[in-house]
Amino acid sequence: MAQTTEILLAEDDPNLGLLLAEFLKKKGYGVTWAQNGDEALDCFVKGSFDLCVLDVMMPKKDGFSLAKDIRATHLDVPIIFLTAKAMEEDTLQGFKAGADDYLTKPFSMDVLVARMEAVLRRTKTDKVIPSLAEEISLGEFVYWPQKMKLIRAGVEQKFTPKENDLMKLLCENLGRPVSRSYALKLIWGDDTYFNARSMDVYMTKLRKMLKEDPRVQLVNLHGEGFRLSIEGIS
Repeated sequence: MAQTTEILLAEDDPNLGLLLAEFLKKKGYGVTWAQNGDEALDCFVKGSFDLCVLDVMMPKKDGFSLAKDIRATHLDVPIIFLTAKAMEEDTLQGFKAGADDYLTKPFSMDVLVARMEAVLRRTKTDKVIPSLAEEISLGEFVYWPQKMKLIRAGVEQKFTPKENDLMKLLCENLGRPVSRSYALKLIWGDDTYFNARSMDVYMTKLRKMLKEDPRVQLVNLHGEGFRLSIEGIS
């Protein structure tokens, strides 16, 4: 018997929350519904979930703060945000908080299920990038692909799964261009506009992590993609 996919639903609107919970249960999902951010975090800590669907605007703890708390201990659980806001800066904030997808209200529940299934498929194929050496020297940095961390002068930085997949792909092609379309299809599953914006946010985060050693360059190649290179190494 197939294992039920467990969903944490955080939605403070009682009508929408009830409708979503009942709809998802009818689709075969296991659903835990929380009506504020604190309750949702408590449910997450006590339970085991395959995906989180989080409303952004909630009492006690908003969706972005909740996602940050979830990511502090679970880097790999996928998150979909639900929001009444459609402004670009809010979408980008969602990416930065670790969003795997983002739906603006009102939305079709069938569309939500389709997005959930797409995110879950991508999650299952996140480990498609070939294994690298246990540790890789990048200028002053040491990168540990399997442990998803980067160390410089004793200071450790942790990667999220998507950041780590991008870093592994760049290291597999060190000094060579990596096309945007290839990276998107390999890691996100397709090269939609949403996924492209998401990847740009992750690339910006990688650049910030690497900026302490100016010899390590992660550059945009206009119309082509990206390249990670080490100054002095061809």
